[in-house]
Amino acid sequence: MSFEKLNLIEPILRALKTEGYTQPTPIQEQAIPVLLERKDLLGCAQTGTGKTLAFAAPILQLLHQDELYVKGPSGIKTLILTPTRELAIQIGESFATYGRYLKLKHTVIFGGVSQKSQTDALRSGIDILIATPGRLLDLMDQRYVHLQHVKIFVLDEADRMLDMGFIHDVKKIIAKLPAKRQTLFFSATMPPEISKLANTILTNPVRVEVTPASTTANTVQQVLYYVEKSDKRSLLLHLLKDQKIESALIFTRTKHGADKVAKDLNRAGVQAEAIHGNKSQNARQRALSNFKEKQTRVLVATDIAARGIDIDDLSHVINYELPNIPETYVHRIGRTGRAGASGIAFSFCDSEEKEFLRDIHKLISKSIPVMEDHPYHSTSNGNGAARPHAAQRQSASRKSGQSNSHRNSGRNNSGRSWSGDRRGRN
Repeated sequence: MSFEKLNLIEPILRALKTEGYTQPTPIQEQAIPVLLERKDLLGCAQTGTGKTLAFAAPILQLLHQDELYVKGPSGIKTLILTPTRELAIQIGESFATYGRYLKLKHTVIFGGVSQKSQTDALRSGIDILIATPGRLLDLMDQRYVHLQHVKIFVLDEADRMLDMGFIHDVKKIIAKLPAKRQTLFFSATMPPEISKLANTILTNPVRVEVTPASTTANTVQQVLYYVEKSDKRSLLLHLLKDQKIESALIFTRTKHGADKVAKDLNRAGVQAEAIHGNKSQNARQRALSNFKEKQTRVLVATDIAARGIDIDDLSHVINYELPNIPETYVHRIGRTGRAGASGIAFSFCDSEEKEFLRDIHKLISKSIPVMEDHPYHSTSNGNGAARPHAAQRQSASRKSGQSNSHRNSGRNNSGRSWSGDRRGRN
């Protein structure tokens, strides 16, 4: 299947060819024809499947054709609602790329920055608005944004909207949209509240589900490292000695943790920057730009960036701390192995994170392979007490005259010894 067979118009095909796109991904192949027929769509797809192109290309085509043949009132014709600044910016860049040979205008609005450049763009007139909920409601209240002419509405990452507490804002915005419209609803998972919302805003939708919800991409090689919390920094530096890791996106659970990891890496001579919600928008964009341009080797992020960062050829994702929500693991490692490329995801697990790991294994229906061949490997016995890591065991072995291999006989790679401790989550 080629893009030409999806009945896309020449200017869009030319833009795709310029970007080196030749074959559509499964979600693109299924969604584009449906959307070109102006049908509602319910898309359930994991991150990294090419979803943005799946809706951007047909939206651009439909609006272009309307401009040519069905002249209507001026104003915003398409609204795309997305949960994070990073994802909004990424979608905006995609529309600029795929629509480069068309005359359609778009802008991106989000909070955390001055609104002046955004309101200036709105005043000049746009066809496509990409927005986060808070700033959109704010500008609607100030009468900078009017939605009465919207023909196409896209709700992207609906489950993430729910996780971040935006669902009530989303409902307020939907109430301001014309009843007669084409609606596109995308979500990686479908919890009950999201299913209920989909049922209320979609009309006879076509469902597109390219992979089961909450599964990991086959293109990502997953590796688990059992390590004590105090050894995580040393293990990270040990791994980053491998120059084959040209760039790595590292995830922590907290903003403070992201800052600390970035600071430790810089002290050790590894160029790193942190990106999270407490950083100014300019600082976040500068860090992301430096990472994309290979000026910074490591970007340390909290989960606000898990779905909002789209970086070509990202080879490694490292879970410095396991997420306490198992679905987040899928979204994190989905930053690599995108669009058919291969990638590697390293995950560190300490004794306090074993319950998080069990939840992840249950969600993805498989166990992550364990790497023991490193200096900081740690196993846990039945009562949860940690054994010394490999370097300490070797030292003790020499003193006692026992070989390390003899002392560790009977140990396996399955990591099952970690499942006996039922500590609560912190």
